[in-house]
Amino acid sequence: MKTLKSILYFISKNLTRFFMLLISFIWILSCSSGSEEEPKTVPTNLTVTITIAGATASNLGGDGSGDVLIVARADNAVRYAFRIGNGQLEQNNSGTLNYTVDQEGTNTYSLEVFAYSDSGESISKSDSFQVFKEEVVPYSTLVFADEFEYDGSPDPAKWHHQIIPIINGTDWANGELQHYTDRIENSYVSTGTLKIKAIKENYTYNNSAKEYTSARLNSKFAFTYGRVEVRAKLPAEAGTWPAIWTLGANIDEVGNYFDNQYGSVGWPACGEIDIMEQRGDDKNTTIGFFHWGHTSTGEYFNAGGDIPIANASSEYHIFTLEWDSSSMKIMVDEIPVYELSNTSDKPFDNEHYLLLNIAMGGNLGGNIPGDFTESIMEIDYVRVYQ
Repeated sequence: MKTLKSILYFISKNLTRFFMLLISFIWILSCSSGSEEEPKTVPTNLTVTITIAGATASNLGGDGSGDVLIVARADNAVRYAFRIGNGQLEQNNSGTLNYTVDQEGTNTYSLEVFAYSDSGESISKSDSFQVFKEEVVPYSTLVFADEFEYDGSPDPAKWHHQIIPIINGTDWANGELQHYTDRIENSYVSTGTLKIKAIKENYTYNNSAKEYTSARLNSKFAFTYGRVEVRAKLPAEAGTWPAIWTLGANIDEVGNYFDNQYGSVGWPACGEIDIMEQRGDDKNTTIGFFHWGHTSTGEYFNAGGDIPIANASSEYHIFTLEWDSSSMKIMVDEIPVYELSNTSDKPFDNEHYLLLNIAMGGNLGGNIPGDFTESIMEIDYVRVYQ
């Protein structure tokens, strides 16, 4: 019993000293831990420079491109972030941001810039800038044209006569009954317009005799996307098959202008856009059509429509194609005929060239009257915009 009392006495006597030692030990540990933590770095001296492309003292909004260069610099900064207006935060390590505004006209934009140190500390600065963005007018640049303000044969710098029959050198496709020639009798320019004339006459080419002649012109200009406008009067006579159309320049068709310059995929893999066709037995309607081969399977597809046009041979009409990476739209006098989506399964992302011709008979020309003598398609101008 005496021993137990002695132990309890010893503990009670030394409890205070024990707690003091424990507290001292904890304090020492905390001091030791704190001394190992590195001090945090805070960026300083943040500067922001805003440069508007083309800005001058008299034109602070710039050149209309809407391009803005923002440069941020700060001491002890390893990363920067930018927010323009209510847009997303854009981050980089360089402190440089190239930005193009979307809104047309002259507008003021707020700017927030953040600079971050390697420890994550940051400072920020607010600013604003005013910039002018020019209105973008689609299809405003003329890239190819013939106004036919001359006399004689079609301009050889712009047009190629395709005269070699594409089937065995003796016949044309679709059951057509003509030969195409480069003679001035079948295509010529006078009084400000191009005339393509189909004529009933005996004509032999490559030992192949036909009873009709005409002309088939290829443009010497190939393009991807744009707006095509052809102002024309169409032939009035039955049996004629006029066409304003395009083919993929990679077709490598016999006798065409581009040969295999762009490839050699054939038809319909090249893609065909019929901006205007007309049946031989219906001169009060025009057709807009697309033909293509599936880009993966090669399977043939077509789609299109038609539109009534009562005075096609007596008055000029504008036959139009608008073609971009998402869609293709055929119109007559700005009235839609048919629109087709331009998806990846269609081969309409490559260069095309323009064709102008009158075929005789065949699939769309049909029966040719016995009293047919001649017929003309008259073209006021051809224009391609991008």
